[in-house]
Parts: sequence; structure tokens; C-alpha cells
Amino acid sequence: MEQITVVVLGGSQEPALQRLKSELGPDVRLKFADKASELEPELADARVLFQWAGNREELQRVLAGAPKLEWIHGRYAGLDAILSPELIASPIPLTNGRGSFSQSLGEFVICGALYFAKDLPRMLRSKAERRWDTFDVWELSTQTMGIVGHGDIGRAIARRAKAFGMKVLALRRNTSPRAGDEDVDQVFANADLHQMLPLCDYVVAAAPLTPDTRHMISTAEFAAMKPGAIVMNVGRGPVIDEAAIVKALETKQIRGAVLDVFEVEPLPAESPLWGMDNVLISFHTADHTKDWLDDAVSLFVEQFRRFRNGEPLKNVADKRAGY
Repeated sequence: MEQITVVVLGGSQEPALQRLKSELGPDVRLKFADKASELEPELADARVLFQWAGNREELQRVLAGAPKLEWIHGRYAGLDAILSPELIASPIPLTNGRGSFSQSLGEFVICGALYFAKDLPRMLRSKAERRWDTFDVWELSTQTMGIVGHGDIGRAIARRAKAFGMKVLALRRNTSPRAGDEDVDQVFANADLHQMLPLCDYVVAAAPLTPDTRHMISTAEFAAMKPGAIVMNVGRGPVIDEAAIVKALETKQIRGAVLDVFEVEPLPAESPLWGMDNVLISFHTADHTKDWLDDAVSLFVEQFRRFRNGEPLKNVADKRAGY
């Protein structure tokens, strides 16, 4: 069998990646490095790039030095950090980690919904004060969740929300029927965002970051929401205008927020979000299950099997669309 050279950019010391040595097969020549310059001389013969980490500049260097490259796989679902004009113009297919993180993010959204529906902050405050405090709570089955970005993550969220009896609304670019619509009560086109927002008790941003989605939720969108709305972001930080959400929270224009991603990460210590008692903050770790790195490797191994056998790859990105 013909030898295949696979180069791995980033994560040269990551233990999970060592599985590749035994699982890709004896006909595979592997090279791990944290920088493109360290991948030589294997780069000249590389047919596959697994981008475990690294920025778009490093990926551009790989493209420039790997004339035989046939396929690139990115570990993450988001592509905004690695896309460049050169990569978009290239005929080389790009696949991503879509699906590896969706289930955990779906659970985190339900966690955030229950956090506010049952008013866990008040429970915790009253417990800390040793104060018997009776109050009313919401049932999720009486509430509506709107999902901005109904891709793989959005579908995982919808499935769980529907299991709790919630009304589920979804917003996406293409409103044609597709798998996952069985968990959705109504689909809205992107242009109809302001029609969906006033209907939602929870608004979840699960969209990829593209020029069209940057600050997709900003001042006008917060003004269109219910005063009691909870806003969540488990997609990409800049999809929500952070200055606008801070203002909406400070003025009680919305009830609260559940945030796993931010415009700047780590979230700066001076951010007002840290001190707000109506904000639940995760640290871009809502998808960090105990097996998340192994899951990312397993997806690549399965994809490589498809590549070697001439089968269609999964998760092929539309580079021009940005996801």
C-alpha cells in the first residue's frame, strides 16, 4: 500500500494525538510540529494536514510549502480563525470538527435555562444566608427557546429543549426542510430575526462567525426581545455585540445571560460581566468533556479512513460561506 504523509500542526505534546501513530496504519508517515517551519522536510510530500492548533498565518505557510496537499482537517467546528483568501481560493477540501462538541453544548444550554427558570442564584444566596425563602419558579414546558444558527449545535439544543416540552424556534440561512426540523415548531429565515426575537424567553446564539453574523445580536436586537429574556452564547463570541449586551443587562432590558464565549478571550478582568449577578459565565469550556480531545482525534481517524478508501468525507466546509 502506498505510503501517505500526514502532518499535524500544533499540539506536538498533546497525549491524545499519540493515538495516531497506531491507529492510522503502518503505511502512514506522521510528523508533529507546532510551527509550519518545523514540518520540513515532510511538508513537501504531505497529502493530509490535521490542524490541531495554530493560526491562519501558520496554515498559509503550510499551503505554500505543501504542493501535494489533498485534504485539510481542522479540529474545531469554527473556521473563522484559520480561513484566509488563499485557503478559500484553494481547491483543497477543508473539513472541521462539527459534531464533536454539540452534545455537551446542548446540555449546557439546558443547564443555563434551568439556572434561570428555577432561579438558582436566589436559592444559593438564600442558602448562604441560612434564610428559608419560598418563591415561584418557571416550568421550561411553558417557555419558548429561539435558536440563532440551526446547525449541528443548534439541532442538539433543539432536541433537548423539545424533550423538556419547550416551544422551539430556529433561525437559519436556508429554511428548506431538513433533518432536525422534527424538534422545531417554526423555522425563520435570517432576515426574519426581529420577528422571532419577541417570541422567545431564551435566545441562544449558536451561529458560526462570518462577516454576516458578526454582531448579529446587538442594540436593536436586544430592544426587540422580551424584558424577561435570557440570552445565551455557545457559538462564537463576536456574534453578540458585547458592549450592547452589557448595556442591556445593566439597564434590565433583558433578564440575564449565559455566556460560554466572548469577543476577547480570556474575558478581561475589568469586564463588567464578571460582577453581574444575572450572568452565568463559563470559560469557553462548556464542551470540554473528559473525552473531548480523544473525541476530536477519533473524528480525524474516521475521516482519514474515508480519505484512504476514497469515500466521501464528512463535515466538508463551504469555505466561501465560512462554515
